[in-house]
Amino acid sequence: MTTTQRTPQPTPQPTSEPTPQPTAPPTTQQTTPPAARFTYSHDDEGLLNQPIGYWSWAANKAVIDYIRAGLAEVDLTQPQWWVINQVRDGARSRAEVSTMLSGYLGVGDALQADIDDLLARGLLSGEATISLTGTGAELLERATVRQRKSLAQIHEGVSDAEFLTTMKVLQRMIHNTGGKAWHH
Repeated sequence: MTTTQRTPQPTPQPTSEPTPQPTAPPTTQQTTPPAARFTYSHDDEGLLNQPIGYWSWAANKAVIDYIRAGLAEVDLTQPQWWVINQVRDGARSRAEVSTMLSGYLGVGDALQADIDDLLARGLLSGEATISLTGTGAELLERATVRQRKSLAQIHEGVSDAEFLTTMKVLQRMIHNTGGKAWHH
């Protein structure tokens, strides 16, 4: 069996374009990155030598941090968003919602505290069966608008075909490594 050994490639040299002027430092609440010209970290051959583990982790962290910062603007955590979104169309049992969401980003049993917080804030009602209150429905609508803005920014410059290819490649790599992943 032969193995292809990839050799590191030099980092491409910067172009002769003018250097952008510095801007004000980002605030901790900033959820829309400053406009900047995107460039890849390496040429195509260099990208083939990059570690997928690192880049999938970096993408995971950047996307989740960005989504969570946007949800914080409407006073929700990401797990709380998942919960109110699950009862968007009507009441569901707490157990059903917990089972559905328990595997999301390893949230597990910690989801119970998020449900309790939503109940205490008057955004959900019930106990064994939970549903949105009027205030919860209003917050859900604001959070939905914010999520759509976040997703539009995340997808900026990425065609549907590129997104589809990315999803298929990631799912194949998960399969190839014996991993398990599922999202409704």
